[in-house]
Amino acid sequence: MTTAMSSADQAAETAATPAALASAVPTLADFEDAAATLEGVISHTPLDASLHLSDVLGVPVHLKLENLQRTGSFKIRGATYRLSRLTAEERARGVVAASAGNHAQGVALAAKALGIHATIFMPLGVPVPKLLATRGYGADVVLEGATVETPLRLAAEFAERTGAVFIHPFDHHDVIAGQGTLGLELMDELPDLDTVVLGIGGGGLVAGVAAAVKARAAAEGRAVRVIGVQAENSAAYPASLEAGHPLEVPTSPTIADGIAVARPGDLPFEIIRDLVDEVVTVTEDDIARALLVLLERAKQVVEPAGAVGVAAILAGKVVATGPTVTVLSGGNIDPLLLQRVVAHGLAASGRYMTLRIPLPDRPGQLARVSELLAIAGANVIEVLHTRHGQGIQISEVILQLSVETRGEEHRAHVISVLEDAGYAPTVVPD
Repeated sequence: MTTAMSSADQAAETAATPAALASAVPTLADFEDAAATLEGVISHTPLDASLHLSDVLGVPVHLKLENLQRTGSFKIRGATYRLSRLTAEERARGVVAASAGNHAQGVALAAKALGIHATIFMPLGVPVPKLLATRGYGADVVLEGATVETPLRLAAEFAERTGAVFIHPFDHHDVIAGQGTLGLELMDELPDLDTVVLGIGGGGLVAGVAAAVKARAAAEGRAVRVIGVQAENSAAYPASLEAGHPLEVPTSPTIADGIAVARPGDLPFEIIRDLVDEVVTVTEDDIARALLVLLERAKQVVEPAGAVGVAAILAGKVVATGPTVTVLSGGNIDPLLLQRVVAHGLAASGRYMTLRIPLPDRPGQLARVSELLAIAGANVIEVLHTRHGQGIQISEVILQLSVETRGEEHRAHVISVLEDAGYAPTVVPD
């Protein structure tokens, strides 16, 4: 089916060269127009000072709480602005999107508010809270595929077949302009802002924020640094920036599913290449530790993708010389995943471990080990005592204990106390 395209769609289609892409970069006026459009639709989320992260980084650090945004993430900004720019004829055709969750919710809620029919393709493993929320906003949801790549293909085919307008999650001028309104808020809320740290998936958020804060700062005669963060298991930008053009890279599973994108968007890449000062990566353990810190210190429930900026600060990947903001970009985390991540974060922080201890099969050994753990100050959470297992001698039993510790030093002390008593504990990998 052949359909008419909006001017924005045409711009995206013709953005085949770097020059064309550069001309599509939102201006300060574009960001201000988007902010005016979104007024009364989005929440102006709080900026919360973090004493703990300030101590770690050595400069004042603030958390931009986009996890408290409507739909639970920043995605509502770009989705709403993009849909608000559709013509009456385009609105009548409906919209289609593909997403693992946050973009889906943003498009669904924006479409509901504007009276536009929305169809959303999502992967089969989408977190249940994101699925239920998307359906709750009135969108038709189609579940298909193991990763978001399949929904993206199906959404494009649906758009071609039905004439629905495809709403890209990051690679569009209006989406980037909408996301960039967050940058204007940062400049308003923290006039002496020096550095912004935020996660990168396809690149729409960091591109918009970088363009907005740098344009505003230039108008004020000063500079603001922007640092992007990717999950190490899904980091397309470092290789792409080195190559000078977007590359599709092999990825591994990551708990930060919201930024698991194998190829940068064309327009975000051009902006990030020119305006983002540095891109760093963090490990799965780094992200798990960050979630735990946010829960315990900031009292904030954040999804893994929304915590990568904090992870980078804690991992020593960020250097800043003045007031710094890290954006908690989303809070839509499956409770079951949260449970697993907290346990992993405790282990990664040296506060939880499982020990496997061979014992001679005679009375009193369990009591003796328990006594030693009490002396060492470790709290026993779970115990398994068995005579069955691979490699166990007839005269042996295996004691497996999960214990709570106070950090790496205390963890080493607990192991040392057991070894000094003649036992041979081994730590079971998390």
